Amino acid sequence: MNPSPPFPPSPSRRTLLGAGGAALLLGAAGCATRPTTPAVTADVALAPTGRLRASINLGNPVLARRDATTGVLAGVSVDLARALADEIAVPLELLVVDSAARSVEAVRSGQADVGFFAIDPGRSEGLRFTAPYVLIEGAYLVRNDSPLRSNDEVDRPGRRVVVGRGSAYDLYLSRALKSAELVRAPTSPVVVDEFLAQRADVAAGVKQQLEADAARVGGVRLLPGRFMVIEQAMGLPASRGDAGLAALAEFVEHAKSSGFVAAALARHRIQGALVAPPARR
Repeated sequence: MNPSPPFPPSPSRRTLLGAGGAALLLGAAGCATRPTTPAVTADVALAPTGRLRASINLGNPVLARRDATTGVLAGVSVDLARALADEIAVPLELLVVDSAARSVEAVRSGQADVGFFAIDPGRSEGLRFTAPYVLIEGAYLVRNDSPLRSNDEVDRPGRRVVVGRGSAYDLYLSRALKSAELVRAPTSPVVVDEFLAQRADVAAGVKQQLEADAARVGGVRLLPGRFMVIEQAMGLPASRGDAGLAALAEFVEHAKSSGFVAAALARHRIQGALVAPPARR
């Protein structure tokens, strides 16, 4: 297991120490370099079963992936899940899924306590989100011989755009596209294969995934720029209330401000993703 990138303790940790919050901190002994949460019953609000069940979506390689040789999970979302479990002093249980839609359902149904999602109004029912911790670009991919040269040319009658079912791109393009037809692949990692098999006009998804697929299959290219920016956040069941959201939001803000997220992106060699700015107060 790779160690998470270290960073200094947050002001909330110093407040806990000064206020006699030793019970919470002793349970997280050795985690002084982890992001911290408020002293508000975070363990109960975030992990009511006594363990933190975190949903990890392998459909977005910017956030998580499984090593093909060792089977080890790695990525910024995995690092954040481990850090949060350490902070509230409970064991971590990873629920690994292959699509954003399945991750949303796992958290919404209470099978998981937290997840890592693109913020979208189509997912608001039954979930609550923190401010984003990372920004990710959505891009289009076409064949080399396609007449399309810019993102503005995609939304035309007769064009078919393949997207992962239930992904942030699916939700966004379902609202944004007025003329082109959406074709939904089972998951985001198979979008390009589905695009080729169906002889569709465009594939849409995470820029990094499309770049990797372009190198794998050949004969395709990305259109310049991006068609959207995804705000990637942590989420939890709405039933956890204000205390759960406050604890999770504090954790995410310190993970950004301390450099934890930036260090994780660098350590996992993720390019093209940016640490999100501080949340608006």
